[in-house]
Amino acid sequence: MTLTGPNGGKRVPCEKCPLRKRPVFRPFEPEELAFVSRFKTGELSVDRGATVLVEGANSAHLYTVLSGWGFRYKLLPDGRRQILNYAMPGDLIGLQGSLMEEMSHSVEALSPMLLCVFERDQLHELYRHHPDLAYDITWLASREEQMLDENLLSVGRRTALERAAYLIAFIAGRAAAVGLGDSDPLEIPITQQHVADALGLSLVHTNKTLRKLIQRRLISWQERGCVVRDVDGLLEVARWEGTNETVRPLV
Repeated sequence: MTLTGPNGGKRVPCEKCPLRKRPVFRPFEPEELAFVSRFKTGELSVDRGATVLVEGANSAHLYTVLSGWGFRYKLLPDGRRQILNYAMPGDLIGLQGSLMEEMSHSVEALSPMLLCVFERDQLHELYRHHPDLAYDITWLASREEQMLDENLLSVGRRTALERAAYLIAFIAGRAAAVGLGDSDPLEIPITQQHVADALGLSLVHTNKTLRKLIQRRLISWQERGCVVRDVDGLLEVARWEGTNETVRPLV
């Protein structure tokens, strides 16, 4: 991982952040943008497969994903892994460690990632002087809880085929909102093991389930990951209406 600061290499100015051009993110007032520019201390470049945050660690930073893919996960003592959610551009990661003193999950990069770095000590200033930004932080935390609720419902009550269709459609919908889905078709840089660990299924069962989606030409599988061919078809199999991506904050 490589950290760039104000005097260490190029960084993307907050005023020219490419994510702010996306209609899914709310515009900032000038004073908010000025504060976030000061709040940001640098950028962290992360290689694919690198661990960004470790469960149990007490990090001095929190991050906004500027580009790339990642995932949040927990491990059992014997090494079994449960993937909780996927991190995409615009997502805030590390907030839990900032408020609860230590992380209860880990974060790993699925692809090369670029992260905006913020000092968690400055959160107090944000809450004191920028209530709209403080509300944004609360909104982002609530949204994460909402996504986890839906994922828990899927793991607990959907069939294996419905779970797989839901997961891929869920990722595709989120990716489209932040520009990762601008390529057609969308390629998701995940392995079948990632899918198994997100669905709570064995790798063998996951492989058989994904084959059914491939046979229906809803997805295909390549060395680089999953290629989404038919989102509407996935939604139909999952019996799900899809994500409702409203205008949301970007810190």
